[in-house]
Amino acid sequence: MPSRNSSASGGTSGRSFRRIAILVILALIVVGAPTLIGAFGGFERTSGGEVAVVRDGGPLDDNKVRQVIDPGSGVTWIGWWSQIHRYPAQQRFYTITSNSGEGEKSGVDVVNVPSSDGVNMGIEGTLYFGLNLDHATLKSFDDKFGTRKFRSTNGGTYYPWDGDEGWSAFLDQIIRPVIDNDLRTQINNFRCAELVSSCALVQNNSGAQQTGLPQQGNNANIAKIQNAVNTSLAEDLKATLGADFVTNIHFNLSRVTLPTEVQEAVNQAQAAFAKVTEAQAKVAQARAEAEANKARQDGYNRCPTCAEIEKLKALPQGITVYAPGNTGGVALPTK
Repeated sequence: MPSRNSSASGGTSGRSFRRIAILVILALIVVGAPTLIGAFGGFERTSGGEVAVVRDGGPLDDNKVRQVIDPGSGVTWIGWWSQIHRYPAQQRFYTITSNSGEGEKSGVDVVNVPSSDGVNMGIEGTLYFGLNLDHATLKSFDDKFGTRKFRSTNGGTYYPWDGDEGWSAFLDQIIRPVIDNDLRTQINNFRCAELVSSCALVQNNSGAQQTGLPQQGNNANIAKIQNAVNTSLAEDLKATLGADFVTNIHFNLSRVTLPTEVQEAVNQAQAAFAKVTEAQAKVAQARAEAEANKARQDGYNRCPTCAEIEKLKALPQGITVYAPGNTGGVALPTK
C-alpha cells in the first residue's frame, strides 16, 4: 500500500504538469495567433482599377516602402503585418459644377474669378487625369502624400488611400487650388462680353469700340482658355506636387456664367429690347397699312366707278336698297 507522502507527491506532479501544459497552450495562443494573423494577412492582391504601395509594418521592421503591386495582380506576399495603400489606377476626374450633388463637393461648387473688366465670372468644368503608375514615382508619391492626412469638406481627416473620402480630400486640398489659380489667370485675359455675349447688354463698351479690336466669338475664346489651362495645369501641378505624379491632364471648360445681379440686369435689358422690337413692329405695320390705304385711295381717285363698285361689294348681305344721297333709293338685285 503506497504511503501518504507518495500520493501527495504524485498529486503535486500532476498539478504542475497541468500548469505547464496550460502555460504552453497560452504561449502558443499568444505567439501563434498573431503569427497566423500576420501570415494570412500577408497575402494581398489588387483589382483592375487600383494600384497598391506596400510599406513594412512588422514589430521589428521599419516603415519604408516595401513594394508596389500593379493593377489586377494575383495573390502576392507582402510580408508580416505590412501596410497596404491602395490608389486609383484608372482615369479619374474632378468636376466643378453648379448642379448640386454632381460635383466633387456637396452642394453648388463654382470657381468664381474676375474677367479683365472686373466682372466676377462663374466657371464650371471637369479635370480629367490619371495617377502616374511608374513604381519609383508611386513610391515617391506615397512618401510625400500617403503618410499624411488631408481635411475633407465634411470636417474629417483622411489619408489619400482612405477610399473615396481620402482621395477627394487630397484633391480638394492639393489639386483644387491649382485649378482655381490657373482659371483665374486665364479668365483675366478676357472681357466679360468676350466670354458671355449678353454681358454687352449691361456694359458700356465705348472704350472697347474705340480700340478698333475685332470682337471674337465666345466659343473661340472659351476654347483658347481651355487650351491654355491644359498647358499651364500640367506645369503648375508638377511644380506644386514636386514631380509628374499626375498624367494625361485635360480640362474641359463646360460653362461660363454671370453673377446673379448681372444676369438679372441682362434679363431686364433683353425684356426691354423685346418691347422695343414689338413697338417697332407695330409702327412698321401701321406705316404699311397707311401706305396701302393711300395707294387704294389714289386708285379710287383715278377710277370713281371702281370706288362705287368697291362700296357695293362692302355692303352687308341681305340689304336690298342702296340710296346714298337719294331719298328714293335704288333697288339692288337679289340672288
